[in-house]
This record gives sequence, C-alpha cells and structure tokens, in this order.
Amino acid sequence: MLSRVAESLYWMSRYIERAASVGRCVDVNLHLLLDLPDLFEGQWDAVVKITGDSAAFNRRYGAADADAQSAVQFRAFDKLVDTMLGELDANAQNVIQFLAFDRENPNSIASCVATARENARSVREIISSEAWEELNVFYLNVTSPDTRQRALSNPAEFFRGVRRAGHAIAGVMIETMSREEAWHFSRMGRLLERADQTTRILDLKYFLLLPGARAVGTAVDDIHWMAILRSAGAFEMYRKVYGRVAAARIVRFLVLDTQFPRSVRYCVNNAESSLRAITGTPHKSFRNPAERGLGRLASELDYTEAQEVIGSGLHQFLDEVQAKLNKTGDSIFQTFFAG
Repeated sequence: MLSRVAESLYWMSRYIERAASVGRCVDVNLHLLLDLPDLFEGQWDAVVKITGDSAAFNRRYGAADADAQSAVQFRAFDKLVDTMLGELDANAQNVIQFLAFDRENPNSIASCVATARENARSVREIISSEAWEELNVFYLNVTSPDTRQRALSNPAEFFRGVRRAGHAIAGVMIETMSREEAWHFSRMGRLLERADQTTRILDLKYFLLLPGARAVGTAVDDIHWMAILRSAGAFEMYRKVYGRVAAARIVRFLVLDTQFPRSVRYCVNNAESSLRAITGTPHKSFRNPAERGLGRLASELDYTEAQEVIGSGLHQFLDEVQAKLNKTGDSIFQTFFAG
C-alpha cells in the first residue's frame, strides 16, 4: 500500500474519533450544569483544558473576569433550565464556538470533520461508498450556514448528533471494509485516538476538582465521576460490572479493562494487533520503533493495577500515557508515512 494512502486512512479515522469525543464531552458538560447548578463556574474552562487548547482559546477569546463571568452564569441558569439548555451565557457560547466551529482551531469539530473528509476524498477507491456517504452527511451537518445558530439554540441535540455521527461512520466501516491493510491502518488510527481521548476525559476529573479537593467523597464527587463515565460512553457498562461509583473501580474500568472498547488498555492492545497485522511481526517482538513503543505501552498497562495508578497520582499517570501515545504516533509517522 502507498504510504500516502495509509496515512490518509490513519488520519481520517483519528479525526472522526476526535470530533465525536469533543461532541460527547460538551454534551455531558451541558447536562452536568443541570446537576450542579451551584458549582458550574469553571466547568467550561475544564472542557477546553482537556483538549490541550487553553492557550489558543485564551488568545482568541480572552479570559473573562471570574466574578463577572460567574454572575452572568448564575443569572443565566434559571433561563437555562426553563429552555432546556436553549440559551447559554457568553463564556459557554465562546467555548462552543471554539470547540465546535472555529476553523482556526485544528481540533474543533468542524476542522476535524473537514480534515477527515479531505483525507477520505483522497482514498475514495479504498473506503466503501457507505462510509463516504456517512462522512459527507456528518460534514454537511456541521458546516451548513445555519448550524452554529442551531447548535446554540439547542446544543444538547447538536452534540448528540455529533456523537451519533461518529458511531455511524465507525460502524459502517466495521461492517463494510475487508480486514486488509487499509482496514488496519484505519482501525489503528481510531484506537490510538480513542485511547488518547479517554485519558483526557478521565483527566477532566483533575481539572474539575483541582480548586476544591474538599468535595472528594461527597455526592458532588459522585456526580463528577458519573459525568466522566458518560463522557467516555461507559456509564451503563461500568454499572453492569461494578455497580456503585468508586474512583478506583472507574480508573480500572476506563484505563485497564480488557473488554470495554473505549478503555485505554483495550485500545492500545488492539491497535498493537493491527500494527502487527500490517507488518507481520510476531507478538512479543519488534522490527521498528512503532512496534517497540506500542508493545512496551501495552505491556505496562497489562501489568498495572488501579490502586498503583491512584497511589502514584492519576493526573501524572495520565500525562505519561499521553506522552507515550504521542511518541508512538510520531514513530508510526516515521515508520510508515515519512519520505
């Protein structure tokens, strides 16, 4: 397979997964505002922080005075409930504009979907027509002239649509593509992006409770953890396995579970399987830096326990995993796409 084709498939899937993840996080945050009306100051900032784009957001939209921003938010809350999230304060609108529609933000939903579509266009003969159609529908839904107004007037519905579009495209590709190199490059991109996004979603807990650790162990803490599970699409599956909300169990489920398809360990192990299907390298061996890095990360996760993660610091652990995923992405580029 040509390296440009493999690269397009890889990044197409990564960008689709990224767009869906951003949509899911914003959607869950909207509902979290209803659960915690007295504590939602700063939650929009937390959503921006987990994308890693805080500096770009502040350059483009500025940091509003905290007291003034809080007052606006609390005045807007009654209206927010009455209209079922139909009206949002200025800061929330800025965050939604930045994360959903700002084409100068390469990680916004509109930018991700447009980039995914351009990558898909270059490999039209490789992907199925059904996948191309679903991606075009997704693109039109987030770039039509009235989309921004629709999103601000009914943000919950818009971001649920983004989430459903991501599921639809992934499902169509699973059902309509042969398990050849093209499939494995696409799958590898999707799973590595998903692993990275799961670490960022879990890290949202760190940013939400950073100013108020006294809330740990309270009902507020439980609501935050349930929001994290919903952001990762994991709430129902977690409850089936563990029942009650508990920090160590959530970390075990989202980071170390081998069966849940959005856990970091599941994604890394299956991305490694696709990488070895492409190269033909036997398990527990490596022939290039990508196999070495991904295999090492998979092994580390295989032999890690949840209490160990929490004991050493969840935020620090997630930062390290993100750094290793980024390094693996660089190795994949050098091994398969460079030159």
